Amino acid sequence: MNRQINEAVEFLQNRGFGTPEVGIILGTGLGKILEEVEVEAVMSYNHIPFFPTATVEFHTGKLIYGSLSGKKVILMQGRFHVYEGYTLQDVTFPVRVMHRLGIKKLLVSNASGAINLKFKKGEIMLIDDHINLQGGSPLAFRGVEVLGERFVDMSAPYDAEMNSAIEKIASEKNIKLHKGVYASVVGPQLETRAEYRYLKLIGADAVGMSTVPEVIVANHLNLPVSALSVLTDECDPDQLEAVQLKDILAMAAKAEPDMITIFTELLKSI
Repeated sequence: MNRQINEAVEFLQNRGFGTPEVGIILGTGLGKILEEVEVEAVMSYNHIPFFPTATVEFHTGKLIYGSLSGKKVILMQGRFHVYEGYTLQDVTFPVRVMHRLGIKKLLVSNASGAINLKFKKGEIMLIDDHINLQGGSPLAFRGVEVLGERFVDMSAPYDAEMNSAIEKIASEKNIKLHKGVYASVVGPQLETRAEYRYLKLIGADAVGMSTVPEVIVANHLNLPVSALSVLTDECDPDQLEAVQLKDILAMAAKAEPDMITIFTELLKSI
């Protein structure tokens, strides 16, 4: 993997990708932040050596380098998931590439369902902790110790300083922001009523199909990371309604301006 990372990094550096300070993974609900970026280089995933290709129709597959809020940034426009048939090492390969390019901090966004019934769709949750239900680890492969400590401490996987800054920004901008635990499942099917009850029982406030693998690898690399979830549906097992993709995208779009405000303001302060 070390050789593959170096080859991908060299490819990008030869095509205008400089040294970014912050990496941003644009999940559902943050695509329009690109309108704020002074773009210097763009590369489709399928042209980058060893990069997976985004197969989800609403995830555009491009890596973008430029300036945002006075910081050099590299943005993933679209991410990868285990449910697309990729391994956890595939899913997290871009994080390792961005780190090797030079990022010092990582910001992540996603869409999730609200398990905590005090949280409402269209609102945002700051991830304070997580539960990995994806059935594996992106660190479980031979030779991982070449890239970092094998036995990574996960007692505080999300950066306290950045999370505090995010809470302060939300308060100052009058943005409704929850804080809670994110459970990451494989998908792509949504959960049954019994599964929602189980997730609530084990302490989850929201559930989604991404983010945790990337956060584990960020911790493996000693890379401070923060993550925000757009809550796109309410998972009340006693009053469960069928959810359509168009409804999820509509809720993500509703929260998008607030997500952009938080991320752009955060970049100014880190």
